[in-house]
Amino acid sequence: MKTNNKDQKSRNTGSAAQRDKHVPEKTVTKDQHTDHKEEDAHEHVGIFGKNTELIFSLICGAALGSGFGLSKIAAVPEWVSLSLYITAYFFGGFYTAKEAVQTVIKGGFEIDFLMLVAAIGAAILGSWMEGALLLFLFSLGHALEHYAMSKARKSIEALTSLAPPTALVLKDGNQQEIRIEDLVLGDIIIIKPNSKIPADGVVVKGEGSVNQAPITGESVPVDKSPVPDLDKDYSKEKSIKPQYRVFAGTINGAAVLEVKVIKEAKDSTISRLVKMVNEAEKQKSPTQLFTDKFEKYFVPVVLILVTALCFAFLIIDEPFSKSFYRAMAVLVAASPCALAISTPSAVLSGVARAARGGVLIKGGRPLEDLGSLNAIAFDKTGTLTEGKPKLTNVIPLQGTTEEALLRIAIAVEKLSDHPLAEAIVKGGMEMLKKQSLPSATKVKGITGRGVEAEVEGKKIMIGNKALFEKDEVPAEIIKQVEDLEKGGHTTMLVKQDKDFIGVLSLMDVPRAEAKKVLEELASLGIKKMIMLTGDNQEVGEAVAKQIGITKAMGNLMPEDKVNAVQKLDKSEKMVAMVGDGVNDAPAMAKSTVGIAMGAAGSDVALETADIALMGDKLESLPFAIGLSRKAKGIIKQNLWISLGVVAALIPLTILGITSIGPAVMAHEGSTLVVVGNALRLLAYKNNQKQAARQKKRKMFNGR
Repeated sequence: MKTNNKDQKSRNTGSAAQRDKHVPEKTVTKDQHTDHKEEDAHEHVGIFGKNTELIFSLICGAALGSGFGLSKIAAVPEWVSLSLYITAYFFGGFYTAKEAVQTVIKGGFEIDFLMLVAAIGAAILGSWMEGALLLFLFSLGHALEHYAMSKARKSIEALTSLAPPTALVLKDGNQQEIRIEDLVLGDIIIIKPNSKIPADGVVVKGEGSVNQAPITGESVPVDKSPVPDLDKDYSKEKSIKPQYRVFAGTINGAAVLEVKVIKEAKDSTISRLVKMVNEAEKQKSPTQLFTDKFEKYFVPVVLILVTALCFAFLIIDEPFSKSFYRAMAVLVAASPCALAISTPSAVLSGVARAARGGVLIKGGRPLEDLGSLNAIAFDKTGTLTEGKPKLTNVIPLQGTTEEALLRIAIAVEKLSDHPLAEAIVKGGMEMLKKQSLPSATKVKGITGRGVEAEVEGKKIMIGNKALFEKDEVPAEIIKQVEDLEKGGHTTMLVKQDKDFIGVLSLMDVPRAEAKKVLEELASLGIKKMIMLTGDNQEVGEAVAKQIGITKAMGNLMPEDKVNAVQKLDKSEKMVAMVGDGVNDAPAMAKSTVGIAMGAAGSDVALETADIALMGDKLESLPFAIGLSRKAKGIIKQNLWISLGVVAALIPLTILGITSIGPAVMAHEGSTLVVVGNALRLLAYKNNQKQAARQKKRKMFNGR
């Protein structure tokens, strides 16, 4: 999944010359779609277009039916029925033979080859009708299988249609409609109300909400406002605040927005998403690797067995024709058509459903691994918490009121650019509403300690305990501060002249949804949920207690997080690491499954993680794990169905209980069953609430 640096550099280079020359440029999406057509063994385009294989199959069936019907009429010459059977052979075996020859040339043997040999054997025996039936059902099964797989793939390809084909560009004061492929970095595009956004960019004019559900899965529209610096080159920014950034394929609300393009169409988030989902389809799961290995040895064994059965007449008192027919029946019975398609169809359906829900799963391996987890490690800041401090406590002292304390603190801190100062101002203003504030003068920051100033002629000092190390801080105030710090709060004392008038505390508070999400994960079978943080142990334990984390590990450097993940992986066999995909990348790389939060705005997160939650929504995690568990269950079901049919049919055909016809129907029927079973994943819904209610109901009934 790593991107070549030269390729990346070339993709990021755009010029107005491309637009002026009107040179068509293929997007990543189209190229990937083409790759699929080339690599999909059963996606054939012929004289009837994409439906050629299905139409050939139906012609085969019509010829077979006509030949069989005419063979029952005595007045019709035998050669008429034979001609129709031969016609059925041609149309039913055309693509089967084509694929078999291609495989043999490469030095391999697959199911298509077994089926073709069985059909030829039936013709040699004079059983033209049964051979034609074999080819008809096999080709029909392949055609319907292709149709079902296409249905799953369309869920992915639907993403490509999210972005409109053209954009309205503002140039020299005039509006000009151009193709999105011709957009270059820095173009200003106009987004009309209730229309789709054509490119990734930042808002430079207008305010309104944008529905980002198609990309991030967020159900609530996100408010957007103009960037503070209109001339800045945001295309090189690694992190852009959500209120400024928009994505191609999202839907504008009721306001008119002007957006500066920061990514070309081929590099937009939606194009990268489609590309990665398409690449994910090519990555095989452990089960699929097993079935590939199984087929590699199984097919030659079957060919040896069939060859041996052809000479059964030397041991058993029967004609060669009967031995040969039995061998052909065994050949059909041992062709695991359902096995070849069972896992890929489930993986594709699972990846497609996840993409629709704002979760990018990069292939079959992480899809299956995620469904096998019972331990997850979380980064704290920005993952389990909001990632920014909030004003949590305002404690007035010395007869000072809360209102007076806040007015003084806000007056001083609003002149500071420190993150803690911003949190005090924001939280304080929400509490004071629209009250007037005094003016602060002579503001002076004291690095690592706090700030001092003058408010209404009095000296004000706001800071941590280190700022007041030369003062005698009353014991009761020290106790209050220590109690707050034990609870994970960052504290600041407020001193006016010689008196301490209050204590302020701030904390990176847990996400509102964190506790509920962890409860859902527990109900899904996740037994261990560990928090890894660089904050001190007390802060980690305080947050863990609030949200229900199993264990908190604090004071960790990035390399310590890697070691912690490795130990968990060793003790739990499998572990996922959930982080922001940037500073947690080393730990995610060492985990079984790396999961990145808020990856829609982060190129690094998209590249490094096995699974990317496109929106900054922790709620997507239970959905992803639930879907993976469902997919893993369906893959196992499909495996048992396909292998079970083979295991049952081989002895039945060897004993002569079942002939070619029923064996063909059983195989092709099982193929459609496993594909239909896999397609159920497209309709998957995260029903954790319903499951929890059912669990409680069972417990209640049990009493």
